[in-house]
Amino acid sequence: MSNIDNMSVNAIRVLSADGVQKANSGHPGLPLGAAPMAYELWAKHMKHNPANPKWPNRDRFILSGGHGSMLLYSLLHLFGYGLTIEDLSQFRQEDSLTPGHPEYGHTVGVEATTGPLGAGMAMAVGMAMAEAHLAAKFNKEGYPIVDHYTYVLGGDGCMMEGITSEAMSLAGTLGLGKLIVLYDSNKISIEGDTDIAFTEDVKKRFEAFGFQTLVVEDGNNLEEIGAAIEEAKADLSRPSMITIKTKIGYGSPKEGLASAHGEPLGADNIRAMKERLGWPSQDAFYVPEEVYDNYNKLAKELAKDEANWNALFDKYSKEYPDMKALWDKYHDENVAKDLFDDEDFWAFEDKADATRNLSGKMINKIKNHLPNLIGGSADLAPSTKTYMTDMGDFSKNDYAGRNLHFGVRELAMAGIGNGLMLHGGLRAYVATFFVFSDYVKPMARLSALMGVPLTYVLTHDSIGVGEDGPTHEPIEQLAMLRAMPNFTVFRPADATECAAGWYYAITSTKTPTALVLTRQNLPQLSGSSKEALKGGYIISDSKKETPDAIILASGSEVELGIHAQAELEKEGIDVRVISMPSMDLFEAQPEEYKESILPKKVRARVAVEAATDFGWGKYVGLDGTTVTMKGFGASAPAGILFKKFGFTTENVVNAVKSVL
Repeated sequence: MSNIDNMSVNAIRVLSADGVQKANSGHPGLPLGAAPMAYELWAKHMKHNPANPKWPNRDRFILSGGHGSMLLYSLLHLFGYGLTIEDLSQFRQEDSLTPGHPEYGHTVGVEATTGPLGAGMAMAVGMAMAEAHLAAKFNKEGYPIVDHYTYVLGGDGCMMEGITSEAMSLAGTLGLGKLIVLYDSNKISIEGDTDIAFTEDVKKRFEAFGFQTLVVEDGNNLEEIGAAIEEAKADLSRPSMITIKTKIGYGSPKEGLASAHGEPLGADNIRAMKERLGWPSQDAFYVPEEVYDNYNKLAKELAKDEANWNALFDKYSKEYPDMKALWDKYHDENVAKDLFDDEDFWAFEDKADATRNLSGKMINKIKNHLPNLIGGSADLAPSTKTYMTDMGDFSKNDYAGRNLHFGVRELAMAGIGNGLMLHGGLRAYVATFFVFSDYVKPMARLSALMGVPLTYVLTHDSIGVGEDGPTHEPIEQLAMLRAMPNFTVFRPADATECAAGWYYAITSTKTPTALVLTRQNLPQLSGSSKEALKGGYIISDSKKETPDAIILASGSEVELGIHAQAELEKEGIDVRVISMPSMDLFEAQPEEYKESILPKKVRARVAVEAATDFGWGKYVGLDGTTVTMKGFGASAPAGILFKKFGFTTENVVNAVKSVL
């Protein structure tokens, strides 16, 4: 290792340790051990341009071990991505650009929000799938305009999490040759030596997945690390995993200790570390000019990659103007908005149908309008109705296929979906049964946190699942997803509302959407309309200007509310029925609109939904009531279950009378 390379590696270590120490909070262990592999990758093997962090053909780098964020922040500072020494010194402080874990959209150069261990691994697989798909769609002979690698760095914790095995198993099956995993293997976790809970041979596991597996014995040897990276890049038939053996907290008196993982080293230990590393100053955040000069020189060299690509893309655009137009369409997030006035998009047959079926029809309309629509299910496409006809299957033999098969891997599916969206150029959806949103939730939360508008198609939405019984009947899941910030839950009652839900989902730019759909058939409702895009609207109004009572419902229960309204009218009770497909969208409306739908002076209110009542209280108030689920359901035909649990016209009528 040259002296300047050694100094440049140690600059990452020093800045990381100083940042954690100044904050008196953080994780110095990973940055100290992984600094050599990070420097070698970023300086000599990875295609990126600090002057334009978003250029499309850059290599992607994801720090899956997001607790080691100071490693990434130090790299971004040294390579000139815009983070200053002041930013590093404000690590973990209010409103800083250097939060405790890397946050996508907050800090330039951060490709994904990471922290939940293993999440970055799944998102990296999604990015590699996106690269493969776009390359298959756009590359022409002599014009490899989509040609980049995805690198992901994670440690023992990432390898323990189940999501990593789910995602990497699929990556191996798909032969994603441009996915490279850097395994920071230091055999230490928070509780101590990993042998207390983790003794498997990770290398053999990845071999079984179908990966090329390489080992670097000395995590400080740049030449050995570099040779392994190049060997990984050369094998395009399968993804690669490089085990790099490191020492957590390298260079400090805490080297190799669990205490180096998640707490500041302490002033004395940092002083000792700087002495051991031969650092020329004990001043915090000090970096010698020759080190900055080296990084500046590297950044200038890196800029040439983009310059060469820009020249290639200009030639490509002239030779293939139709492909350039298609490229622009793939990267236009507003292209779906003209569907609002597309009559065919909103057209439907006037017959009873399950909203999952209606959604499937919508997908097959949208696929022709959005050529970049890509998606699939966790082995449930025939049931979730999420297969795009005549669009092919994405596989090792055909990366151009638009139908994705995730296998029974719901958690990884959602993480991969995030990666597909984060890559850019694609509009993705993922699908499973609604009850299994429990498996999806952690990655859905990351979708919301990152502002990634991934669409979740969640079918079999209630006790209407029927014979499969309570294990498959979602009860509390609506409340769970509705509780999440920046996440839109949409439960349509018929075809028009289903179209509205899909329209919202594919035009959203910063918010993910869950479309919650029935297994059982529902009638098409005469009062439904595009007003569903407001989240809540009058689907069947009262005769009086001020109704006697209001019934609120979503999905399959809207029909029930309308039937109850008709029965109450016979008894001289005037009721307004509100369809509430999305509480989230309703809450976003102006107060004036909300008051026009739900006037405060009408306190007799009943909410009807085949799920827990949690969340309905703010709409029915202290004087209202609910017709909802109190338990977990049962195994029987759907019609029997709805009667068993009180979802009948008679019961809703009695509920309204009880609040008058």
